Amino acid sequence: MSKTEFKIEGEEQTVRFGTLMSELCVPYAVNNSKSVLIFLEGDLGAGKTTFSRGFIEGCGYKDIVRSPTYTLVEPYDFDTYSIYHFDLYRLLDPEELEYMGIRDYFERTSVCLIEWPDKAQGLLPEADIRIALSYSQNSRTVVIESSVLAQDELDRIATFFC
Repeated sequence: MSKTEFKIEGEEQTVRFGTLMSELCVPYAVNNSKSVLIFLEGDLGAGKTTFSRGFIEGCGYKDIVRSPTYTLVEPYDFDTYSIYHFDLYRLLDPEELEYMGIRDYFERTSVCLIEWPDKAQGLLPEADIRIALSYSQNSRTVVIESSVLAQDELDRIATFFC
């Protein structure tokens, strides 16, 4: 398991962090023809949706990136892969995910960005990457744990913000 920790400041760096992660995760998903699950953890306002916007825009998406707060999932389709942005904050019952066919999203070449994964306990596969965002005075502390990205890849992202 690879792991790194670093600090970012403000919206611009949070978006840039998302873009840098997309440059690693999308090629991994496409080259391995699999779905990569990224769990985004942190309190309200920690930057999970801003990270997701940077990730999706980093893939070349030019339209407005919408928060899936009320729809639970927003799909973004590209030529050889898809990105599914989940926001499970308003999920009332994890069984709702079964009704929407959540398992189908994990069977495609894709990256699944999942905010509030703890709301779907027992229904989600294990994360390939966990990103925890937390406030730390005027900055955010980022902790990344990954079973699919190498330590040197995570270290390159961390050094970008040092």
